[in-house]
Amino acid sequence: MHDEELIEEEELPDVSGLEPVRRPAAQRQRREPLAALSHGWGYDSFRPLQGEAVAAALARRDALVVLPTGGGKSLCYQVPAACGAGVVLVVSPLIALMDDQVAGAREAGVRAAALHGNLDEARKREVQRELDADAIDLLYVSPERLCVGDLLPRLRSRLALLAVDEAHCVSHWGHDFRPEYRQLAAQFDQAGEVPRLALTATATPQVQDDIVAQLALRSPDRLVGHIDRANLVFRCLRRDEPLKQIQEVAGRHPGEGGIVYCLTRAETEKVAAGLVRHGLQAACYHAGLDPRTRRTVQDDFVNERLQIVVATVAFGMGIDRSNVRFVVHAAMPRSIEHYQQESGRAGRDGDPAECVLLWGGADLATHRFFLDKDAPPPERRRVLENHLRDMARYAVAPVCRHRQLVEHFAQAWPPPDAGPGTYSSSDGCGACDVCLGETAELPADQALVTAQKIISAVWRTGGRYGAGHLADVLLGRATDKVIRAAHHELTVFGLLKEVGEGAIRAWTDQLVAQGLLAQVDKGEYTLIDLTPEGRALCKGVGAVRLGVAAATPAKKRRRERGGPAPASAADAAGDAGLFERLRAWRRAEAERLGKPPYVVMHDRTLHAIAAARPRTIEDLRPVPGLGDKRIERYGTALLEVVAGG
Repeated sequence: MHDEELIEEEELPDVSGLEPVRRPAAQRQRREPLAALSHGWGYDSFRPLQGEAVAAALARRDALVVLPTGGGKSLCYQVPAACGAGVVLVVSPLIALMDDQVAGAREAGVRAAALHGNLDEARKREVQRELDADAIDLLYVSPERLCVGDLLPRLRSRLALLAVDEAHCVSHWGHDFRPEYRQLAAQFDQAGEVPRLALTATATPQVQDDIVAQLALRSPDRLVGHIDRANLVFRCLRRDEPLKQIQEVAGRHPGEGGIVYCLTRAETEKVAAGLVRHGLQAACYHAGLDPRTRRTVQDDFVNERLQIVVATVAFGMGIDRSNVRFVVHAAMPRSIEHYQQESGRAGRDGDPAECVLLWGGADLATHRFFLDKDAPPPERRRVLENHLRDMARYAVAPVCRHRQLVEHFAQAWPPPDAGPGTYSSSDGCGACDVCLGETAELPADQALVTAQKIISAVWRTGGRYGAGHLADVLLGRATDKVIRAAHHELTVFGLLKEVGEGAIRAWTDQLVAQGLLAQVDKGEYTLIDLTPEGRALCKGVGAVRLGVAAATPAKKRRRERGGPAPASAADAAGDAGLFERLRAWRRAEAERLGKPPYVVMHDRTLHAIAAARPRTIEDLRPVPGLGDKRIERYGTALLEVVAGG
């Protein structure tokens, strides 16, 4: 794992101020799954594969559940707890998310608690007393806490389910391997025949098999949802003027929440300061900040007091804010799995959102520097190198982004259950830069010849120069440096004079990403050199794909879709004013209760209220996402907001 420049531990306050729902053990109420779902969460049906996961748990069968971010994995184990089947124990590495999920479960009437290292001793003792009194139905624990070894023997007779969230962490082949997850199966053996449920958002077939093996799942039901998120628009752009490019993305989502991911602390500070200078509400977040500052930034973002967080990649691992409208990666992530997970923090509410990746050839060198620094074992290094190569190919290949992500996880494209109108074109997704016509692919023969010209320039200049000098040679610029090296006399001089420097630099980066050229770090300078694959391509062996920018996002989206997508479902319904008043009420209520706004209510529920304009408590009951407990707590106040409009 990288050092804290890339991966950091999250810190959040404990939940000692939140009182648990108390009910004597003898009164544990049994409910059927749909009744529990309706009572606690206000939904009258499960989303795809949720019902099957709940049924497996209640039938005491093991299961592996793979659902995309925003697919509702937490309900797969929260509903069995709400059914009164017994204690559901959830292993999660995300301490910040644990605390928010405890708060959310309590909002739904589930007796929930957490045990992890961030709790003070008084709260830990209180949770232990609640466990002894059988006053907890849902218990979250960190893997380190479970491996202490005292919990499962104490709870064995009352356990209904053992759930492992972020289960890809158990796999050596996965993108976020954590050695402590390998100890879980031995701990689970203490619980006998209690069913095991493994959940993750990202797992290739190889990782799925490894999860089953490492957690010793017994003939599990495999419930694998489709990875595609049709509400997300994906764009991959060569990093040119990153601050300006990030501003353009934020400008398409005025006043909305967004996350910008950077590789280093210094970059987060630089980008955040630049956004503030241009009038945007932004703050940086990284491990080098003092804990109070980090906590303030995270709390302000979660509670919708801050628009944009510029952060290292660990930010968001414990964030469940559902209405993030854009995610920008200012550099290439380490793997497609990381990108799928991090970009998936946009649009969790199902409304349109945008994911933009800014890439450059130097990203590969940066990641390899960190690999050298971490010095993983050779087998693990090979896995990580493969992840990085897959990510580079995704960034530069001018192929439908949705399709590439889906096929990486060995799934069918288009999704077999995609409804009519999900995508705007039978040939593509209509929701990425390639299918929107913003990025085009050079014809295969032209791409091959162009690549051979660039590689030949590297070959003939001896691999001792940077991208700028190579561009000068190919453009036919007789600079002092070119003349001193006699490169104006080379046959490659001026071979691409008609295409422009921007295109040559972009193609050079694409060739680096495809392994046909290599960047060599010489301290102050970065040189471009040959690879064996590049030499082979010059002799006609191998293949290459090159993309070119074709249209700006705003222009192309207007042509293809008749104008920008509405900012929210409430806008589309012509009731943005009421939706904003409901958001203001929710923000004030969340502040009063000391909870994040999304724990009180999700945007999608507010959209539904704004569209329905309920007048009575009974009118609120069909609204998805409320449930009996929320109606009891907030119903009167919601009706007052609606009536006030």
